[in-house]
Amino acid sequence: MDRSISLGVIVPAATLQCFISLTMAVFIPIYDCLFVPIARSFTQNPSGITLLQRIGTGMFLSIIAIVMAALVEAKRLQTARDGITIPMSAWWLVPQYVIYGLSDVFTMIGLQEFFYDQVPREFRSIGMALNLSIYGAGNFLSSFMISVIDKVTSQSGQTSWFDNDLNKAHLDYFYLLLAFLSSIGLASYLWLAKSYVYNRPNTF
Repeated sequence: MDRSISLGVIVPAATLQCFISLTMAVFIPIYDCLFVPIARSFTQNPSGITLLQRIGTGMFLSIIAIVMAALVEAKRLQTARDGITIPMSAWWLVPQYVIYGLSDVFTMIGLQEFFYDQVPREFRSIGMALNLSIYGAGNFLSSFMISVIDKVTSQSGQTSWFDNDLNKAHLDYFYLLLAFLSSIGLASYLWLAKSYVYNRPNTF
């Protein structure tokens, strides 16, 4: 993709992830100062929305970001195969990073608050450790899934979804698979969340 900006400066690909952190830094004050008061006027909840609603909202936004990533990657592949001399701008990737940052504001912070607030006070440190274990288990499962997909899709001389030549790979298929699995996860989460009883219902 075309990562150049004015004066011929080339933006390193890895720096695009800074939009996630920037979005979080900008939106967290907006969430606390604007979203929560507005939501509170409708829900009568001191936090605007419950912890589980916050986490679910973040999960939904992450699915939107993944679908957007799949569409942008499909567009990029089509552009490359059509032999267009001017490549797609890397700025096409920014919206999905911004939405992913919004997802983190809801999900990651919601999870931290959930594990801190809903465990017994004497086990709060364990609760925070359990929160961190989610990401560790997720990274492990993600690496395992990528290895399996790479092996399966490269059999019989086929091109792997993760081929070193990204113009021959199919990251768009991978993103769509992630969106499908995430949708199943969200549906399961909503089903389980309906029966959850808060330990301190007056707080959140």
